[in-house]
Amino acid sequence: MTYLVYVAFFGAAAVIFLWLRDARIYYRTGLPGYRTAAYQGVVYGALAMFGVACGVFMLELLGLGLILAALYLQGRIEREKVWRGETSFERVLGSASIRRANKK
Repeated sequence: MTYLVYVAFFGAAAVIFLWLRDARIYYRTGLPGYRTAAYQGVVYGALAMFGVACGVFMLELLGLGLILAALYLQGRIEREKVWRGETSFERVLGSASIRRANKK
């Protein structure tokens, strides 16, 4: 096992973190762009975990390629602007103000 496996673990953790952040923002706001991002994040998380599995079984470059593809595809999803004046730490955690689209 080389150091690239640890890089693969870190990349997969980043993909999973971004997926959970998108799911949290969707839960708090109800915006359709974050709904799409949360649903597609499941697929990209699975792709990243498959990349980790490839990396563990001595196909490090293939695994890293899959993880980078998951990160790239996850970043290309169109999302609405939800932050207005929050700090960087709040944005990393996904602390969007609660405003549901279907609220009466």
